[in-house]
Amino acid sequence: MTRHHRRVMAAAGMLLALSAAPAALAQKSRGVLRQYIIDSPASMSIHEETTVVAERPMMAVMSNLVLFDQHVPQNSLSDILPDLATDWAWDEDGTRLTLHLRQGVKWHDGKPFTAADVKCTWDLVQGKGPERLRVNPRKAWYNNLSEVVPNGDYEVTFELKRQQPAFIALLATGMSPVYPCHVCGRL
Repeated sequence: MTRHHRRVMAAAGMLLALSAAPAALAQKSRGVLRQYIIDSPASMSIHEETTVVAERPMMAVMSNLVLFDQHVPQNSLSDILPDLATDWAWDEDGTRLTLHLRQGVKWHDGKPFTAADVKCTWDLVQGKGPERLRVNPRKAWYNNLSEVVPNGDYEVTFELKRQQPAFIALLATGMSPVYPCHVCGRL
């Protein structure tokens, strides 16, 4: 048997084995998701990590205000969907982005998600709050952010120093989750 014939036979054998695989390989609801990671993450804090080693598994655990539509092959501003926010709008000057927040959302410990959590998260990332991140790789992303202003429990406004139409894209990346304010210093 020639080398070419052996390769063809091996490929045919693989195809036969895959086609005869049990239905257990199909996706199931519930259960455990196992993902191969090449290293151990230094922490589970997405805002403090710079590599996908921590970000990939934790993106499935944390929530953002908005997200890029995962069914679209290339990100664009028109493909941003609500997550913890229900909707958003820019003011006429393009310097104030107001988001209405989803009500009834609870953190892992049963405490409610509110606009205070959003403010606390971006104060933490900007280094403005009493808590500090050990490492802050995305602080520069928010240099144009002047203030995060809660308007009650379920509305928040990001006030920018100047127009930045793509600011919402920063919020839509998997690296911009909202942290629970009451445990920010203990992540």
